[in-house]
Amino acid sequence: MNRSLPPVVKNILIINVILYMATLMLPTILRRWGIDMRLEDVLGMHYVGSGKFNLLQVVSYMFMHGSVTHILFNMFAVYMFGPIFEQVWGSRKFLFYYLITGIGAGLVQQLFWYVELGDVFRAMNVAVSSGSAEALAPYSAELSHYFRFSGDIAQMPVTQVLQMKKELADALLTIGASGAVFGILLAFGWLFPEQKLFLIFFPVPIKARWFVAGYAVAELFLGVANFAGDSVAHFAHLGGMLFGVLLILYWKKKGKLYSSH
Repeated sequence: MNRSLPPVVKNILIINVILYMATLMLPTILRRWGIDMRLEDVLGMHYVGSGKFNLLQVVSYMFMHGSVTHILFNMFAVYMFGPIFEQVWGSRKFLFYYLITGIGAGLVQQLFWYVELGDVFRAMNVAVSSGSAEALAPYSAELSHYFRFSGDIAQMPVTQVLQMKKELADALLTIGASGAVFGILLAFGWLFPEQKLFLIFFPVPIKARWFVAGYAVAELFLGVANFAGDSVAHFAHLGGMLFGVLLILYWKKKGKLYSSH
């Protein structure tokens, strides 16, 4: 724990911890002045169709965390694997990789939201423009995951449809460095495939390539299964890996995979 941390890893850890502390303390401070605001709402990444979305969130979301375990696991991974890549690639190249995989994870999450709920939002727009909620009838099952409503959804007032649309768009929020962390894990499995890892819950050495492959398969399964109560952005994790693969393949083609340029 006393080892000297390279600058990018050190600053990533510091920024994440500061923002997590601000997430806990800022709402209480602001309420003294009558301001009701959560930092996650400002810096977390909202769905692009939400009025709360802005482009900065595609970067800022990866420095926000929602719980002690959330930040602990992500930052522990950065602490363990980040210095290796900052030494191999250099600070600038490692920071570029970290940000690109994090941004890529956010973009994939946005795409997942669009694929999952795009038809629902379009039906809401039709309902509003036509003055009738009949267009929502085929999507009552999907909407029941997010709202409690009684009676025939096709008879819902347009004002209620508008409110549901706003609430649903604003509720789609993701935070955390997990996408960038999964990008780092992907890179470790690629550059050091034979390195053996020991896991606390599975105390048998596993080669890095099999560990990363298994993690990716598990994330894909959990993302597709979409179990009730699962709030983890599994496709964002896969997005971090995907952009990691693309970047590594590009560097490999240019002969720069093991260089600091």
